[in-house]
Amino acid sequence: MKIIFKLFTWLFLLIAPMVLLAQADTTDQLEGIEFTDGGISPDSLSFEESPDTSTALTDSSKTSVATALAVPAAPEDGKQSLWSIFIAGLVGGFAALLMPCIFPMLPLTVSFFTKQSGSRASGISKALLYGLFIIVIYVALGMIITIAFGSDALNALSTNGIFNFIFFLLLIGFAASFFGAFEITLPSSFVNKMDAKSDKGGLVGLFFMAFSLSLVSFSCTGPIIGTLLVEAASKGERLGPAVGMLGFSIALAIPFGLFAMFPSMLKSLPKSGGWLNSVKVVLGFLELALALKFLSNVDLAYHWNWLDREVFLSLWIAVFGLMGLYLIGKIRFSHDSELKFLSVPRTLLAIVVFSFVVYMIPGLWGAPLKSISAFLPPSATQDFDLSAGVSAGATGHTDGKIKKYAEIFHERGTPKGFDPYYDYDQALETAKELQKPVLIDFTGWNCVNCRKMEANVWTDPSVAKLLKEEFVMAELFVDDKTELPANEQFVSAYSGKKINSIGKKNSDFQAATFNSNSQPLYVIVDPNGNVLVPQSGANYDIEQYKAFLQAGLDAFKKKN
Repeated sequence: MKIIFKLFTWLFLLIAPMVLLAQADTTDQLEGIEFTDGGISPDSLSFEESPDTSTALTDSSKTSVATALAVPAAPEDGKQSLWSIFIAGLVGGFAALLMPCIFPMLPLTVSFFTKQSGSRASGISKALLYGLFIIVIYVALGMIITIAFGSDALNALSTNGIFNFIFFLLLIGFAASFFGAFEITLPSSFVNKMDAKSDKGGLVGLFFMAFSLSLVSFSCTGPIIGTLLVEAASKGERLGPAVGMLGFSIALAIPFGLFAMFPSMLKSLPKSGGWLNSVKVVLGFLELALALKFLSNVDLAYHWNWLDREVFLSLWIAVFGLMGLYLIGKIRFSHDSELKFLSVPRTLLAIVVFSFVVYMIPGLWGAPLKSISAFLPPSATQDFDLSAGVSAGATGHTDGKIKKYAEIFHERGTPKGFDPYYDYDQALETAKELQKPVLIDFTGWNCVNCRKMEANVWTDPSVAKLLKEEFVMAELFVDDKTELPANEQFVSAYSGKKINSIGKKNSDFQAATFNSNSQPLYVIVDPNGNVLVPQSGANYDIEQYKAFLQAGLDAFKKKN
């Protein structure tokens, strides 16, 4: 047990520095921002004039507003992303357990520990060490990815068109591998050397046994690990790959310790058979669906206009429709065994898949599909929308002005029925004329939470009424690749980097002025650029988001 304690200590020391670094980054970004809880009391909002700045509240104003405002502070997107990556890792690990390369090895490995050890306690301790080594190996892999690329590079990957397209091709390759077109394998000489070292006794032998499992099962786990690392990198989180691998390895390691402690549970495991290959194929269809999301990211950022919303939905309907047909045995691949009857789990899964297909079909005619709206292209890319006549009501700002960059964003990025500005300075000019506050929406083509907010919160009639009638909206895309005219390009005083695209300009403005680089970010300012209430991130509670808007409106009216 002392050895196990030491190994857990090593694992902690391996991960702790990265956690501290991530916390340091978060602290730097949030320095000077105070959030406190309190009840809603718009009438009690107090402000102090801030003549020396045009973009921020004074420190005392920040404190009084934050205390009085009952809108929760912007959620910490980093923590949410890391949790989602960890959960994705767990799911991937449990899926990997059902792969033909791993599942049959589970009872064999556990039986080896229980039979070769002198006592049951010794067998259990060896199995636990074996599982712990699996965790160490995969977390180390995630940390190598993190160290090799760094947090800045990972953030760049999340919006970089070239890398997103490479990810798309990778996932297509992974899907083809699961379908049986080829196997992703490591050099046999390397695998054999590692396997030979596993014959050694003690901790070294256990470590190389775990390492050998990782190598031998790579043909099955490689695509899952690759997809997980791609997804983690696309979130732009420093700890993403390590956290993803932690979840993956924990799911992979738990059964070895569990079955070693309770060997009788091995009898309850289903027998190996053709169903294991079916798991691979189903995962292959999921890889295809995810690949399309990465292609959509590139399509939106570079304005290729390949994957409009209905085209994307058509492809997903085809992918999941084929998955359903495969599950009921109407489609077979070359390495599949004949399906003589449908098992209960297979039948239930087929029902779920076909139900999902039916659910998506109305989206071809403009149905919002709120449950998956975060993964779809913006609703503005829908060419044929039966609800357009209803949703495109009064837009609030029919001043006849030609909106800068509207030809880029309005038809593909803005939710139907809204009429924002896409240039901050132009939005301020209009706000001065109309005497209205400005809602700045820092958004992005690839922002999943932005799409979710637009589909689930902005569509609420009371929220939409406030946005359209009471605010001048400025929708600023931070990941657009459109190049700025030469006379508008500059070197940022904040980052020292050259700003040569619309996305970089908006991103630099967000970071330099509001000390944040997460999207969505909603900031309410007066026509002079003074912040009226604390900024907000994604908030899916309609009443709380409406309270945030109303508080900003009340603060503006109080100043005027």
